[in-house]
Amino acid sequence: MANPPFLFLFLLLNIAAAAPRAGADGADPCTGRRIHIRHLPPRFNTDLLRHCGADAFPLTDVSTAATSAPPCESLANHGLGPRTHPRSRSWYRTDPRLLEPFFHRRILERDCIADDPARADAVFVPYYAALDALPYVLDPALLDASARHGAELAAFLARDQPRILSRRHGHDHFLVVSGSAWDYAQPPDTEPRLWGTTSLLRLPELANVTFLTVESRIWPWQEHAIPHPTSFHPATLPHLRAWLARARRSRRATLMLFTGGVSRPSRPNIRGSILAECANRTDACAVVDCSGGKCSHDPGRYMRAMLGAKFCLEPPGDTPTRRSTFDAIIAGCVPVFFEDLAARRQYGWHLPPARFDEFSVHIPKESVVFGGVGIAETLEAVPEAEVRRMRKHVLEMAPRVLYRRHGSAAELREAGKDAVDLAVDGVLRRIRRRTRAQEEGRPESIYTMEDDSVEM
Repeated sequence: MANPPFLFLFLLLNIAAAAPRAGADGADPCTGRRIHIRHLPPRFNTDLLRHCGADAFPLTDVSTAATSAPPCESLANHGLGPRTHPRSRSWYRTDPRLLEPFFHRRILERDCIADDPARADAVFVPYYAALDALPYVLDPALLDASARHGAELAAFLARDQPRILSRRHGHDHFLVVSGSAWDYAQPPDTEPRLWGTTSLLRLPELANVTFLTVESRIWPWQEHAIPHPTSFHPATLPHLRAWLARARRSRRATLMLFTGGVSRPSRPNIRGSILAECANRTDACAVVDCSGGKCSHDPGRYMRAMLGAKFCLEPPGDTPTRRSTFDAIIAGCVPVFFEDLAARRQYGWHLPPARFDEFSVHIPKESVVFGGVGIAETLEAVPEAEVRRMRKHVLEMAPRVLYRRHGSAAELREAGKDAVDLAVDGVLRRIRRRTRAQEEGRPESIYTMEDDSVEM
């Protein structure tokens, strides 16, 4: 694939935002919604996509070459990756590290883009942070320099048109980072430096900027979690409805499913307990082995199994959250959580915490690992009518957590908000609250979290 993967980079920067029409009452539909897209030198975003060869910029993991896309093909379809099948209209081999350019593309499509930052309610910084971090976390020679990740960006924002950043001390700025906030929160004075993390979130110049990450920390005043990207990106309303209908009518013969790595841990934990129970209860439990990244670019490997299961087990791994949670929701497989940090305390803008009991099951991990509680026995006790109700509710949540395709048909956009729409709505609410607290001289209210659990 020669030049086409990069063609969208030039189209991307030349998309004109459509001017929204005034409402019937003459009201300005952009009030409180204007976003200024900060112009950055290409070294902070599009240039990072030019070096995707396996040696210099491994967007694909060579250990999964049998299932992953070849180098550079991950950039196809504006970062969604190549289609899973030539006839596929909604399924792509999506590399989650490309959420940043995809989000940038979607922001450019929005109404209410403000050319003048002084008229904007928020400022979007199209920095491809996770991609810029790769040299620091992959090159041993740069490990000791990982505390400098993002320092050039901070210096640019402070130097180039400094009034944009200083007007509200950065509280009106936001950006997207593909990955967990923990991957960017290493204290800058840590010695020796920890492999695989940087100190982007610790830069004092960016302390007031809101980071949209796929997993937030325990006290996420600086960031907010948005859904992990899945491989499902419908472009039309019929495509979305057809998939949801398939998930609704799917015959679910398996009680519970675990999708993930199958190596047994060296000490007791919830994942080990799940694997042990599944080995003993093959009549009730199925396992899809995703060890070594086998499932990363192959949604067919696990989505068929999810369509055939009533419950999908979502234990924490290296970090609390999992992409599998959102795959399960899209498949209509009722997620089973073992700690609140896995989702309830993460995705308040997309999955309202007050509604979790309607579409998910919670089994405390301690009761399973140390208390002898059987997962299958617990789930078997749920009445079938209640399982159907939960499946209905989980499929109602599905459109809220998927990332629809760029350039989607108007009817799909008007049918409801997807993960990008809800993330932007949420960050605008957060920015409005913080800037109002600034203007009213209430600094103690700037970092409160009441906006993180908004009801539908």
